[in-house]
Amino acid sequence: MSRSLVLGNGSILVGIDNYARIRDFYFDYVGLENHMGENSLNKIGVFVDEKISWLDSGEWEIIIDYKPETLAGSITAINESLEIELYFLDVVYNEKNIFLREITVKNLAKRARNIKVFLNHQFRMYGIEKKDTVYFDPEDEVIIHYKGRRVSLIGGVMDDKNGFSDYSVGLSGIEGREGTWMDAEDGSLQKNGIEHGSVDSTIAFEKNADSNASFSFIVWVAFAKTLDSVKKINLYILKKTPEHLLESTQDFWHAWLNKTNFDFCDLDKEIVDLFKKSLLIMRTHVDNTGAIIASGDSELLRYGRDNYSYVWTRDAAQVALAFDMAGYQEVSRKFFEFANEVISEEGYFFHRYRCDKSLGSSWHPWISDGRRQLPIQEDETALVIYALWKHYENTKNLEFIESIYNSLIKKASNFMLGFRNELKLPFPSYDLWEMKYGINTFTSASVYAALTAASEFAKLLGKENDEKLFRQGADELKGAIAKYLYNDNTSYFYKLIDIVEGNIIHDETIDSSSLHGISFFEVLPINDSKLEEAYKVFNSHLSCNSGVGGIARFENDEYFKDPNTPCPGNPWFITTLWKAQYEIKKAQSNKNLKEAKEILKWVTNKALFSGILSEQIHWANGNQLSASPLVWSHAEFVITILMYINKYDKT
Repeated sequence: MSRSLVLGNGSILVGIDNYARIRDFYFDYVGLENHMGENSLNKIGVFVDEKISWLDSGEWEIIIDYKPETLAGSITAINESLEIELYFLDVVYNEKNIFLREITVKNLAKRARNIKVFLNHQFRMYGIEKKDTVYFDPEDEVIIHYKGRRVSLIGGVMDDKNGFSDYSVGLSGIEGREGTWMDAEDGSLQKNGIEHGSVDSTIAFEKNADSNASFSFIVWVAFAKTLDSVKKINLYILKKTPEHLLESTQDFWHAWLNKTNFDFCDLDKEIVDLFKKSLLIMRTHVDNTGAIIASGDSELLRYGRDNYSYVWTRDAAQVALAFDMAGYQEVSRKFFEFANEVISEEGYFFHRYRCDKSLGSSWHPWISDGRRQLPIQEDETALVIYALWKHYENTKNLEFIESIYNSLIKKASNFMLGFRNELKLPFPSYDLWEMKYGINTFTSASVYAALTAASEFAKLLGKENDEKLFRQGADELKGAIAKYLYNDNTSYFYKLIDIVEGNIIHDETIDSSSLHGISFFEVLPINDSKLEEAYKVFNSHLSCNSGVGGIARFENDEYFKDPNTPCPGNPWFITTLWKAQYEIKKAQSNKNLKEAKEILKWVTNKALFSGILSEQIHWANGNQLSASPLVWSHAEFVITILMYINKYDKT
């Protein structure tokens, strides 16, 4: 199930599903410890007229969005048969680790009624089942969940009165107990005071409401590492008032989003709105360490071995590039500082990292067919150096560049320079899709761009020998790409090649990244005839013309593919936006931007109502698939729009 909202502040990340339920709650690193179990539900229910309805029952019409130009959730839920409307205003406070939810309840019936709203929380601290404790604290009138150095506090207020109307704590998902939410189905809770093991809690707010009248209450979840700390946060909330925290958080993100004013030319309002939402969604996935995770969506854990809550420097470099282009260099700089700390002594980046700068899980082996190999995607190293050059072009912060030249730029560039075979192409590594091992066209193009950038860095700093070496390496690589990676028979670039016993083995699969690498990194000029012919092949082989449209990654892509798919694979937002980027680079006038604009409209139409973009969509019904949101998708959308408005002739 896609995440319909993501909220965060660099220490916590909250994911909300399409039933308005909290499904992810990360603290105190973004994407590292999810204190929700795989089956945690955090249910929401309304009891009125002697019956209860849960928001995930199918009885509610739910519309989920962000408030305009803020990182505040705006959710409306209507149950016509129950004659109830709920409105949720959700924020993660930007200064402290607090999730706040204001709920406004409206009685749509033509009579006065008593209405009771139940909120269930099922935390699994550290993401580990059992060994948790939950209790009601009568002194502060709050619920406390804890395990070790992870403590959460659930508080609330209605009509300026602290506390809840009702509560209970108990077991959930263990010993035949489904959870305390079951206790709510008769309209009252048992007020059990403490439980340990696999636990949950349920609280309630209750009030009489006249016909068409409304009432509101605010509930919050604060996280800290000690009981004393979380109680101090609770006192802070009460002193500042939760209303103030809700308002000031919205003000902060509105100001953050609008610090740079762009002329969006002829782009539709819906496209501009998604651009702004994308910046905010991207920001929620940036940890205070500078780490940028691919997605906080933990849903894949229900069906597989792992999720996307890691730092791929491939994805992160593209996100940093988007932030730089959009004027948020302070965000991207922190990522480059992160990269400077985690790069290996040999000068490459491993497959992926956690936000605490430790290695992430991987499926790249260190040995294959009895031969040692590096478990890397070399494009992940190259993209960081390329993005760093773009960061410098935007900031002109030479002191920062000098401070990381030896430890990051030169170290990575020397590795790339030395990690080449007799053809002057990179040694084999995994492709950017993390599937095939070989000498990949996209990887080669990204290394060319990185070595070119490295030579420019060296030139800036007066390091003549380095400049010469890196420039020579880039030139040699450019020549090798033209000689060995272009397929005259198909008029396209090989997905990859390998050298076996002196013979070159070719993989002729049409891969979107091959064209994108050559064009985006300007290995060939955009008007080169080979690029023009390759673009025709790209469109004819990878377009999903028999479905919802868009561009597949490569021919016969099986990832999340329906066996009956007539398309080469499901369309991805990333690859479809690459097509728009090519069109923008190629455009000679505003009328030539028409195709790119249509692609931006296509992406906007396929986004969730809240603006969330996933990794890919189903070829036939357009439903979002895989990780959602995928921050890389949002980054490519931002990059494409900024390329568009920079190319647009405003005269």
